[in-house]
Order: sequence, then structure tokens, then C-alpha cells
Amino acid sequence: MNTIALVAPAAGVIAQFLSALLAHTIFHKSSKSGIIMDISKIIRDSAITYLNKQFLFVAVFGAILAVMAGLAFGLLTAVTFSLGATFSAISAYISTLIAVNANSRTVRAANKGFHYAFLTAFRYGTAIGLSLTGFGLLIISGLYLALSSLGYSNPASLVGLGFGASLVGLFARVGGGIYTKAADISADLVGKVEMGLAEDDPRNPAAIADQVGDNVGDVAGTGSDVFQSYVCTSIAAMILGSSLYGDEGIVYPLAVLGFGLLSSAAGSLFLRLGGKRIRFSVYSGVYASAILASLASALLSMALFGSLSVFYATLTGIIAILLLTHATEYYTSPEKKPVKAIAKASGTGPAVNILSGLSVGLEGTALPVIIFSTAVLLAYLFEGLYGITLVAVGFLSIMATFISMASYGPIVDNANGLVTMARIGDNLRRTMDMLDSVGNITKAICKVYAIGTSALAQVALFSAYLNAAHLSALDAASPKTISGMLIGGVLSFFLCSLIIRAVSRAAYVMIREIRRQLNGSMNGELKPNYNRCISISTKAALGGMFYPAAFSIAVPFAVGIFLGPESLGGLMAGNLVTTLPLSLFMCISGAAWDNAKKYIETGGYGGRGSSAHEASVIGDTVGDPLKDAVGPSLDIFINLIGTIALISATYIFNR
Repeated sequence: MNTIALVAPAAGVIAQFLSALLAHTIFHKSSKSGIIMDISKIIRDSAITYLNKQFLFVAVFGAILAVMAGLAFGLLTAVTFSLGATFSAISAYISTLIAVNANSRTVRAANKGFHYAFLTAFRYGTAIGLSLTGFGLLIISGLYLALSSLGYSNPASLVGLGFGASLVGLFARVGGGIYTKAADISADLVGKVEMGLAEDDPRNPAAIADQVGDNVGDVAGTGSDVFQSYVCTSIAAMILGSSLYGDEGIVYPLAVLGFGLLSSAAGSLFLRLGGKRIRFSVYSGVYASAILASLASALLSMALFGSLSVFYATLTGIIAILLLTHATEYYTSPEKKPVKAIAKASGTGPAVNILSGLSVGLEGTALPVIIFSTAVLLAYLFEGLYGITLVAVGFLSIMATFISMASYGPIVDNANGLVTMARIGDNLRRTMDMLDSVGNITKAICKVYAIGTSALAQVALFSAYLNAAHLSALDAASPKTISGMLIGGVLSFFLCSLIIRAVSRAAYVMIREIRRQLNGSMNGELKPNYNRCISISTKAALGGMFYPAAFSIAVPFAVGIFLGPESLGGLMAGNLVTTLPLSLFMCISGAAWDNAKKYIETGGYGGRGSSAHEASVIGDTVGDPLKDAVGPSLDIFINLIGTIALISATYIFNR
């Protein structure tokens, strides 16, 4: 094995060290006691308690699957599956532990000014980004090197790792999404619309559950999502690279991810150089990371292959990220026309607000899909099927930067909630609102980015599947291919139905509980029972996450066994074609509704308390489950389908 492969685990270790340095200030820097810390502790304890319950359930389910995988596919698959599931869960815990300890520190920094608070929250987000991506890269590269030393040099031996990581990632996204949205939309509908309370008002019994949900949904779910994206993309690229170029084809994607991780660490330094222009500060970090990763990829391409064709395919993915970032911002920023149009439509009531948001989301799918399609076509021209996998590698190369942006959002959202619940000043609340508005944009960008990485990883997995199943192509006129495509296409819609139904059922129970409590607490007769709402969200999340995961596993295995490799390939293709635009639509429309509400709350079209504001809140409650529960779950669902198909091709079809 080429010594350049050592770049990947070395970068993972360096990233963990840098993350530890940043996180050290969170756990050891003194923080003032008082109501802020008391509320923060409740959020922290509740989030960890939920994760313990969630992963205890997942451990039981996973143990059963591990035994079944061992009996069906061998001990190695069972071991790698268990490792993938375990490390994915650890990723969720790492990200959550940092985030729940960062919210109170961000409030403290906000007392010194907006820019100082922004840098503080982003520093903690950077700690999460470096830790998660470093951990993922360290595991995938370290495990492969260890297996190679034992004689298992075929990257296909790692497919179980991707299966376990994707399964736990789906559990984390679905469960966390149900938890947070059941609390969020209930708190908004009763608290804001019916009672006229401000967001996160301490009299609202769902306020704490909403804050906890931000962590177990966006933060913990993102942690597992990052790990599974790294694993699935790396495995697909390594399998195809090995079949075409031998060791060099395996080393290149690992080394690109390693240098990309170091580039993201260096790019985070540019945040301070951005001055008071926050958007310029964020984009300077993104572009700096992209440029450094591109230079490293070019050097690696020349060193390993003696040409730049492999680099051009990787560069296509990096450029696609930058284009996707600006496209998403256009459709979700409150400063752009689409969001302002939704805000304006709110003046006529919730129905037109919802219709306007739907149209923005539907339109917003076109440009990202064009970007993806162009990137795939160009990469294929440069380097064939291997080039397609390298688009995904290019996408992932600076993932630490985007995870930093994604983690920043929940941190400032929690900090904003702490300020409101503690009732500690209008000036500080205005600062936190400004921070939160930036966070809404970064979260939207990162959700679409996550969809892009998973979609491109699925393209890479599809290429690896065709190779492993010895299929040169799929016959689109074959009844088996058509039936597989139709089954794959409808799966994403069925998954959406299960998740939305779970959120709706939980919200029904939660709304009744909030109304019951507020009838007394508004008159000062009762104190809000936060634990009751936390319990409702927990029960709903644990009960709602099983069926989506179960059918996501059962259907592709059944299609592969009973209909054969051609139908399973059609299922992968059909699932990708429907899931990509569907998940984009949900995330973009949901973010646009949310920021239209924020735009009105800052004074547009009547401001808080106006009829336009009430309509925008209702629109936001429709969009919230779409962007925070369903859309993010779909991007993991794609890769779970792909890894199961690859396992089938490796261990079933080739017997």
C-alpha cells in the first residue's frame, strides 16, 4: 500500500486534536451560574437522556441484525456492521456533547457584541465539524489499513460498515426529527398563534422540549449523517478505484479526504479575517477550504496517476459545492426575492403563504439538479465511472467546513431560546435574533449540501453495484428493471408518509397537553410542566423511528432475492430519481417558509402580532417537519438502499 494512504488517518488524528483544543474551552472555561446555566443543564441532561434511550433501542435492533448478517454473509460482515453502527452512534454523542455545552457560552459572548458571539458559536461549530469528519475518516482509513494487514485488501469487505452507519444514521435522523418537530410546531401553533406568546416564552411547556429537539435532531442526526456519508462514499470510490487502478485507486480518495480535512481546518482561520461582514466571513472560509483542497487534489493526481484527469473529476465536485451553496442561499435567504414573496403572500392568509412556499420549493429543485447532473456528466467525460465517484469525494473533501456551518445553527438557536426563557434583555435578544437569522441560512445550505453528498454517494454506490453484480448496464425496456424502478420510486414517498404521520400524531397529543397547561399557567395558577412535553416527544420519537428503518432494510433485500440483480439496480435508480428532487423540495421550501417568518418578525409586512405574522407561523409549522425531519432522513435513506444493494451484489448474487 502506498505510504500516501497514511495521510488519511494522520489527518483524522490532527483534526481530533484541533477539535479537542477548541472544545477544551467549553468544558473547562468558567461560566457564570444562574438561570441561564440552570436552563442549559436541563436541556443538556434531557438531550443525553433521550440519546441513551434511543441508542439502547437501536442496540437491541442492531444486535439482531448483526446476528442475521453473520449467518447470511459471514463473520466479517457482522463485525463491520456492528462497528459502523457503534461509531455512528458515537458520532451523534460527540456532536451533542459539544453543542449542549456551547449554548450558554454563546449567550455570555453575546454580551460583548454580535461579532464576538458569532465567532464564539462558529468556533464551537468548527470543533464539531473537525471532530465528526476526523472521526469518520480515521475509522474508515484505519479499519481498511488494519484489514489489509490481515489479508482483507478488497475494499468490498467494508460494505457492512456502510450498512451499519447508514442504519443508525437513519434512526438518528428520523427519531431526532420526530422529537424536535413534534415540540416545535406544537409550541408555535398554541403558543404563538393561539396565545400570542413569543417564541421560547418560558410559560410555554413545550419550550424546553423544543430546545432539546434542536440538539437530538439537527446536531446528533447530523453527526450520524456525516459518518455514514464518509463511509458510503469512501467505500464506493475505493471499490471502483481498486478494480480500475489497483492500490492507487484506493489511496487517492482517502488522501483527498485527508487533505480536504486539513484544508477545512485551515479555512476556519479565515472566519476571523472576514471582519464585520458576516456573510463574507463565512464564504471566505468556504472558498479558502475549497482552494486548498483543490490544490492538494491536483498534486495527488499527478503523484499517483501522472495526469490531471482524476483531479478534474474531483474539482468538478468541489465547484459543484460552491454553486450549490449560492443556489440554496438564493431560495432561502430573507434578503432574496423568493422568501420576500412568501412573506408578502402571508398578508392574504395562511393558504396563499403555503401555496407560495410550495412554489418556491418546487422551483428550487431545478437548479441543484442541473448542477448535480452537469457535475456527473463532466466527471464521466474526464474519468468514466471512477470519475463519477470522485465527484462525491470532492463534495466530501471540505465537509468539515459545512458541518461547522450546520452546527452553528442549533447552537445559536439554543442560545436564543436561553435568552428568551431567562428574560434578560431586549438588546441581547435582538443580537441573538441576528445570529439566528444567519443560522437559518447556514442550516438550509448544509441540509441541501448533505442531500447532494448522499445523492452523489448513491451514484457512486450504483456504479460500484453494477461492477460488483457484473452488469454492464441496465435495460430500461426490461420488465424487471421497470418494476424495480417503480418500487424504488415509491419508497421515498412511503417513508415521507411514515415520518409525517409520526410527527402529526405526536403534535396532536402535545397540542392538547400545551393547551391544558396554558389554561392555568397564563393566569399564574400553574407552573409549566416541561417534563411532560419532553416525555411526549421522547415516546413519539422512539415509537416512530422503527418502521421507516425496518421497511428500508426489508424491501431492497426482498427485491434482490426474489427479482434479481437487474430489478435491484432499477430500484436504486428509481429511488435516486425521486428521492433527490423530493428531499430538495422539502428542505428548500421548509427553510424558505421559516425565513419568511423571520423576515416578518424583524418588521416586514406588519411585524410580530400582525395577520401576516400569524399566517407565516402556520406556514412555518408546515415546513418545519419537511426540512428538519423528512428531508434530512431521505438523504440517509438513499445511501442505506445503496449499501444494501452492494451487500447483495457482493454476497448473494456472486455465490
